[in-house]
Amino acid sequence: MGQEYEQGSVTTYGETAEIITKLGILPLAALIPGHPSLNGLTKPENWHTGTELDPWSWRAQFPGEGLAGYGKFIKKKAILVSREWFPAFVAAVGSTKSIEERYKDGLASKEAVTLLQIVREHEGIDTRKLRAEADMKAKEKKTAFDNTVTELQGTLDMVISGIKQRLNDEGEVNGWSSTSFETVSHWMSDNGLSAFEGDREEAIAWIQTKMNGVWSPTAIAWTNKAFSWK
Repeated sequence: MGQEYEQGSVTTYGETAEIITKLGILPLAALIPGHPSLNGLTKPENWHTGTELDPWSWRAQFPGEGLAGYGKFIKKKAILVSREWFPAFVAAVGSTKSIEERYKDGLASKEAVTLLQIVREHEGIDTRKLRAEADMKAKEKKTAFDNTVTELQGTLDMVISGIKQRLNDEGEVNGWSSTSFETVSHWMSDNGLSAFEGDREEAIAWIQTKMNGVWSPTAIAWTNKAFSWK
């Protein structure tokens, strides 16, 4: 059986890091039945405070420090995956074909090919620059851009690697911060992670073994169904 976690029982980044290490996968908001989320574990009054106790800032800190991969990996929702689990997660969920091969097979959009090529050439590029490089700055292209970025995270081609502050000409913070992106392979290499040694079925089995005894049966069943794992 999985361990019960109380609402608001977590206060610090370090406490959250320990839970991610133990559970392997932690959604930002409630998603997996019978499984905790960052939102549920932490105190509501600490969110968006800009302090070191602000869970909203941790979402960038975890991938920035190489402690967890971050992105919209499950049902278009934001997820943190521990560094230990991440190589197996990529092998179990990601595609074995390149984006170019998937495009030829009708499994990826032209926009996805374009955006991923830009990210490959400019690792760590932020949202504003990526939209500009892809010629998708127009308002009517925002939805297509957002959908494509989410698509590339769901196929484990790309991760959210951090959050960049918008600065003015004097170097002062000016306006909203912007999400930055890296290819999965670059983020893994940059953080000393090697690709999983095994095929997709072996990666799935590895994750399922890790889940047993730590996750609740309900959470395991839901995740197996979500990814069509046996």
